Amino acid sequence: MNRAVFDTFYTDKPILGMLHLNGESPEAVDEWARREIAQMYENGVDAVLVENYFGNTDDVERMLRYLQKEYPQKVYGVNVLGNPRLGFELAARYGAAFLQMDSVCGHLRPGKRAEAGVGPGHYYGMYDSDFADWLAGLRARFPVFLLGGVRFKYQPVNSGRSVEEDLAIGKERCDAVVVTGAGTGIETDMEKIRQFRSALGDFPLFVGAGMTEETCEEQLSAADGAIVGSWFKAGGVTSAPVDPARVRRFMDAVKRVRAAQP
Repeated sequence: MNRAVFDTFYTDKPILGMLHLNGESPEAVDEWARREIAQMYENGVDAVLVENYFGNTDDVERMLRYLQKEYPQKVYGVNVLGNPRLGFELAARYGAAFLQMDSVCGHLRPGKRAEAGVGPGHYYGMYDSDFADWLAGLRARFPVFLLGGVRFKYQPVNSGRSVEEDLAIGKERCDAVVVTGAGTGIETDMEKIRQFRSALGDFPLFVGAGMTEETCEEQLSAADGAIVGSWFKAGGVTSAPVDPARVRRFMDAVKRVRAAQP
């Protein structure tokens, strides 16, 4: 059992269900999201992760407010794509236990040179050392459990460092590293998971994409938890609604993994 993970999620090998916020209007987004939140929690998911994958930041804030009011006893978190600073602020405002950032290391050029014109929530115009200072300031101000991507899906690799070097730096910038394959819903290669585990030692590692009912046993043998989105949807399609039966089967498989742990 990884103590830091257990203290945040209250279980070994936690599964974080992704809430993608589909809908053509705020009312439709709310109806869809509230139904999926209930379906995930009721079928055993350990935490809900609110993300503006299809929706916008207003949708994210409404759902965090809803979770704080209706599910105060549950674990939930946030990932604001394109504006991680807002993610920190919303996590603090609405009692989120954790925050995800798609990249904390590997995506930026080495060096230090603060550049003009970088918005308050964005970091792609920064150099890596500037980003490190910026992130450290946010973490000092908003102490929330941070899941950080390294060599994450859709992110460039500009560091000029080895994977092992990026992971060593990533450990200093977050509370758990997230590993993915090439894209959303695409299986994360087991060789890459093992490579990350070897480099990280006992530092928390989450699989961030592509885990399925069939692969969870092998992948969770090396990882400390997972973020699951597409697999919970009808037919495994990211834009489809959550299928409670798929959630239940997946979580039953995870329970078997937990039961087999020493």
